[in-house]
Amino acid sequence: MTIPPLFAVLPLAALAVAAHFARMQSGGPTLVFALAAGAVLGLVLQRTRFCFYCHARDWFERRDPRGLLAIVLALAVGLAGYTVVLGGWLPDPTGGALPPDAHIGPVGWVLVAAGLAFGAGMVVSGSCISAHWYRLAEGSAASPFALLGSALGFVLGFITWNPLYSLSIAEAPVVWLPRHLGYGGALVLQWGVLAAIAAWLWRGLAAHAQPPAAPAPTLGAAWRRLWTGRWPYWTGGLGVGLIGAFAIVRMKPLGVTATLGSAARTVGERQGWIPARLDGLDGFAGCATAVQSQWWTPNAMLLLGLVAGAFAASLASGQFTPRRPGARDAARGLLGGVLLGWGAMTGLGCTIGTLLSGVMAGALSGWVFGAAMFLAVWAGLRIQRGLR
Repeated sequence: MTIPPLFAVLPLAALAVAAHFARMQSGGPTLVFALAAGAVLGLVLQRTRFCFYCHARDWFERRDPRGLLAIVLALAVGLAGYTVVLGGWLPDPTGGALPPDAHIGPVGWVLVAAGLAFGAGMVVSGSCISAHWYRLAEGSAASPFALLGSALGFVLGFITWNPLYSLSIAEAPVVWLPRHLGYGGALVLQWGVLAAIAAWLWRGLAAHAQPPAAPAPTLGAAWRRLWTGRWPYWTGGLGVGLIGAFAIVRMKPLGVTATLGSAARTVGERQGWIPARLDGLDGFAGCATAVQSQWWTPNAMLLLGLVAGAFAASLASGQFTPRRPGARDAARGLLGGVLLGWGAMTGLGCTIGTLLSGVMAGALSGWVFGAAMFLAVWAGLRIQRGLR
């Protein structure tokens, strides 16, 4: 299906209408900011193909480090921004209090299990939850089933939450690095780890480096180049890092599962599928999944903006390529989505929330979740290769 790029203005016009109604709601300026931030995030994700699974797969299968280096860049930029902002909000991090709404969760074997499940879900479904949102806007055949499966996985996570909470989560330590090292110490330590990872990855960069593009002779040629192919990897890392840092100034830290989890919890409670009381869950920050009385929330507006921005970008670049889903698309989407949803609910977030926003905030839980997730991706790809 070929759609003229001019139609890219339609999702932007829909965003303008949504912004008009959002402005009239309680907290209107924050909702409008969330819409705008989501639209920019969707544009950056789609044009740079910023995808945690794809970047990891490129490294594990082809030793192409550019995607993982982009993730490292996003974390490094976001760490700097978070350190400045959180330092203004909470000047003394050693006092016992945690930054409000930050993705800082308990660290234990349950978190590792959540990361492993989430990584396995990425391998099966072909993306993480954030990438499925922008691929939904590209017409992906599997993404609608993956997001539906993620909602089912959230319900399963709510069902298993109370036993896991009693068994481990209630006693698991919540480790915020600035509390133990100060803001400067935590920043230096995490930057050091990221620098070591980047140095290790950099060894394979020369084989995948691209020759510099010739300068655009005209403004029109530069504009056409903007919507041809994909943007450089580093622009994705820089863009995601800056958006994550700016987001906490006007709204909660970035996360793409709170609205999906809230909807799943609402349906699950109404149907009697999940317990009426979820021990300790609503006391944790991060991608909160409390039942919402209305859907004019910053996270819902962020998701709306993300899908609309990605849709506009895919139309403008000619990458909106919908096709009829087959049984394989539905099966891998649903199965992978259930793993993604259970991992995201149990780990209190996904690659954007627990990993990206968590590491930026200095949470040990972000590092642990990310390590378990990438380990599962590595193992899953090896299993797939063996089966082939």
